[in-house]
Amino acid sequence: MALVNLLLVDDEVPFVATMTKRLTKRDLKVTSAYSGDEALNKLQEEPALEVVILDVKMPGMDGIETLKMIKQQAPLVEVIMLTGHATVESAIDGMKLGAFDYLMKPCDLDHLLTKVNEAARKKRQHEEKIVAARIREITARHA
Repeated sequence: MALVNLLLVDDEVPFVATMTKRLTKRDLKVTSAYSGDEALNKLQEEPALEVVILDVKMPGMDGIETLKMIKQQAPLVEVIMLTGHATVESAIDGMKLGAFDYLMKPCDLDHLLTKVNEAARKKRQHEEKIVAARIREITARHA
């Protein structure tokens, strides 16, 4: 699979630093953000981002609110919610709002990588379907 462009969003700076190192070693291109607002700005600046790993509990705009905004701004970007304080309610809310998956901190790195790759594959398949539909539409107009 091609290199995955990932956005890691968490207000805990040491966690972001450690995860960025670990994920970069696994051939992922990692961009970091430390708040929901910063994450939304990074998504605008870097249209190649495919997957967001998003902490649920953050000061200011929390993960659920950030997820809503991401899905409005970049509907094809897949979001994996990550939390140390999982509740069934927040997991259900996240999934209803379009989160790809919901994982507990600390999570196994291999499991997280599997989810990231699945999410990137899903985004790429959606993009391919959109391109194919546009091509069909254009060729039908000129037929």
